[in-house]
Amino acid sequence: MKNTAYNVNVSQDNAQVQRSQTYASAQDFCAIFRDDADSLYSLALALTGSHEAANKVFLAALDDCRDGSVVFQEWARPWSRRTVIKSAIGLLDPVRSDAGPESKSELEAVASQMHPAASRLFHLSRFERFVFVMSVLEGYTVRECAALLGAGPREVEQARVHALQQASGKNQNILPGSYVNNSLGAVNSILSLH
Repeated sequence: MKNTAYNVNVSQDNAQVQRSQTYASAQDFCAIFRDDADSLYSLALALTGSHEAANKVFLAALDDCRDGSVVFQEWARPWSRRTVIKSAIGLLDPVRSDAGPESKSELEAVASQMHPAASRLFHLSRFERFVFVMSVLEGYTVRECAALLGAGPREVEQARVHALQQASGKNQNILPGSYVNNSLGAVNSILSLH
């Protein structure tokens, strides 16, 4: 009987060792936030448009990853980025607070510190900025963005298109002709396929 109890304890200990080797630890997340601090902070800044808010988002994401996340080690780095995004969404609620005022002077100050191409982000509305960063820069699908933001896929797609128009510096419609019903462009696009 003692031998069976010993085998069970050894088996449980081995399972705990395997689990600790499989899942990211608090130290793993601390190392990621230390090594990728510039990238993670830049992500938070691009989303929030404010150094104060970016600091809050960065620290909240670090705490959440370190204290509450059970994630495979291979997923720890992308999970850290996702947690920054979720923390920014939680802090600013871009869907419901999009009409709320943002400090133009602070946005302009942040924009002046960034590459000119990136500074166009801060001319977008808050919701469009979140959608652009998440879908274009981070590679989330429209459905993933919608789920994280708590918005409809159509609303996200419209914001994405508008943000792409603004980011490209063009205010014209950038949808291909095939997206516009009954247009000459749609007919030409279809004919070109034959």
